[in-house]
Amino acid sequence: MCFLQFEILISNFEEKQMAYINEVATELAIGILKLSNELIQKKEFVLSKQIARSGTSIGANLAEAQGAISQKDFLNKQYISFKECKETLYWLHLIKKMNYAAEDKITSLENKCRHVHFMLNKSILTIKSKLE
Repeated sequence: MCFLQFEILISNFEEKQMAYINEVATELAIGILKLSNELIQKKEFVLSKQIARSGTSIGANLAEAQGAISQKDFLNKQYISFKECKETLYWLHLIKKMNYAAEDKITSLENKCRHVHFMLNKSILTIKSKLE
């Protein structure tokens, strides 16, 4: 498949759905950064940095995917975002277990992260099937 065909494939891949995934990932990042600041106030610097890095990387890699130079590059960025969701869920679980933030706040962030993870999984599978 040539690059032009890839461009058509991506543009036909429900741009609204991709915009929605990006929006939810942005909302998640904002919530994560607020949580990170809360952790800093509690002098929990290690978890603060880890959750901020993984939680903001999801949307950053999705933004990079929009400028992909190839199908492989596009899928790679989506996979990275997918894996960053998993890492973010781990840090959220740890923060919850350590009682460093209100459980309802963590649960809300976990749900949003799982939602992004689910949508990314669906997107990856759809694109892979179209490429085959």
